[in-house]
Amino acid sequence: MLEILLSIGALGGGLVLMIAPRGEIMPLPLSALAGSPFDTYFVPGLILFAVLGFGPLVAARLAWLRHPLAPTAAFIVGAGLLIWVAVEIAIIGYSNEPPLQAIYGILGVAILLVAIRWFLDVGLPTIHRGTPAHI
Repeated sequence: MLEILLSIGALGGGLVLMIAPRGEIMPLPLSALAGSPFDTYFVPGLILFAVLGFGPLVAARLAWLRHPLAPTAAFIVGAGLLIWVAVEIAIIGYSNEPPLQAIYGILGVAILLVAIRWFLDVGLPTIHRGTPAHI
């Protein structure tokens, strides 16, 4: 459920940043990107849309299927979100209006803690190799 919540926000936010990369819809000043490798919000929007939009959907699907890699996918999503928030704060600074960085940081920690708990319950995934076929 946490991953789906993240996905909805990232798909919506990423789409808005790609459609209006100069802050025409989401009121973000281009001056906030000074010192970053980006001139507009298009590439950050694309990354947000693709990685933090679709990645959590894949993780949620794996969890729904009770796939052995589901805890790993959840861990990667939580860590990825925390990295995204840390890089965002490093590049544009912390903003408390609205407190999205704090909210998504807490969401990243929650997803990571769920994944760690999941690992403790089921163990780390292992690769099962079949026995070689005899010719």
